[in-house]
Amino acid sequence: MTHRRQFIQQVSMLASAFSANSLFNQTHASNIVSANASTKHLTAAQVATDEDYWSVIQQAYTVHPSIINLNNGGVSPSPRIVQDAVRRYNELTNEAPSYYMWRILDQGREPLRQKLADLAGCNAEEIAINRNATEALNTIIYGLDLKAGDEVIGTKQDYPNMIQAWRQRAARDGIVYKQLNFNFPIENDQMIVDIFEQAITPKTKIIHITHIINWVGQILPVQKICAMARSKGIETIVDGAHSFALLDFTIPSLGCDYFGTSLHKFLSAPIGSGMLWIKQDKIEKIWPLLCNDKPNSKDIRKFETLGTRSFPIEQGIGEAINFQLAIGNKRKEERIRYLKNYWVEKVIHLPKINIHTSLNARYSCAIAGISINGLTSAQFGNTLFDTYKIHTTGIVWENISCVRITPHVYTRLQDLDRLVKAIHEIAEKK
Repeated sequence: MTHRRQFIQQVSMLASAFSANSLFNQTHASNIVSANASTKHLTAAQVATDEDYWSVIQQAYTVHPSIINLNNGGVSPSPRIVQDAVRRYNELTNEAPSYYMWRILDQGREPLRQKLADLAGCNAEEIAINRNATEALNTIIYGLDLKAGDEVIGTKQDYPNMIQAWRQRAARDGIVYKQLNFNFPIENDQMIVDIFEQAITPKTKIIHITHIINWVGQILPVQKICAMARSKGIETIVDGAHSFALLDFTIPSLGCDYFGTSLHKFLSAPIGSGMLWIKQDKIEKIWPLLCNDKPNSKDIRKFETLGTRSFPIEQGIGEAINFQLAIGNKRKEERIRYLKNYWVEKVIHLPKINIHTSLNARYSCAIAGISINGLTSAQFGNTLFDTYKIHTTGIVWENISCVRITPHVYTRLQDLDRLVKAIHEIAEKK
């Protein structure tokens, strides 16, 4: 009886992220429900400035008290409930790994698939769960039947792993990889669309679009680019690593054919989790990146033949989604945009300061790039950390040289005030 009770408890724990018994409901639900009730009369933009509301959200994180982390564009910390879920699933797995992984935890993938699909606004049969945006997008890049001479259009400002993947396909298969070059920020949708359109030839098969440019946070007009491409019979791939769970959108609304993202950025899911979306009628023609016994199947699961993987990480995603839904996509987007604008507006007019990101809500949200005349990005970034314990990342890529600063929902205004003070002092000394 004791073993039976333990087994039932373990199985119920598996389902907890998708039930009333979730860690989120046990730990945070009542506080966030109360905070939501007190602000239900406010718009998302108004809630963005309500520090009492966001203090409730901030308390869910376990960030280091003496380091201000403003490099959330790289990877974001998970709330405590997500960490606890991963730890619990890991402990369960290690009681009898092959049993609990393959017979118990593996059964949790389908509820998770549906939960991700609901968040993405799509059919669950279009979602594959993997480890990051690089894996998701490489699945598409290497899975497309392209032949020598076929053209692919991307940009020099795309993520390096995607650029290298296309270059490797060009070297291996003889496809033609063309890169456009943009000088951001740009606040003109049609200009961006026109530059893509002018690069098209009768041999163009694919346009690769980065939804949010990771270097400086420029939001590209994805829907318009995809609509233009579709009118010419060209397929589109969207890199949504920095947009998913940050901007309030559904994947089908973009009008793309393929989409990949990391879940450990703005969703705050466990580190090393990602998602692939393929329009349902395109699944059959894409070859899996890793072998499958039915590579031409119409089943999205053919892209999940990864062998042994981290089941605890996969199942921890469910609690991150619970946390996301409790806040609401639009509220989250508006808050993080508010935080970015908060610090930028306090330094943008200073002498020697250059902001490499638009403040127009249509063209940026979380990420902003900043540089100081006379300082390299490495010098600037190192000073921020060594003197002020503010963690950022220095960017030197193509025509971009700046420090990238990215807040998240757990970022406090006093942290950004400290950043502003640091920028003032560094600029004055230079």
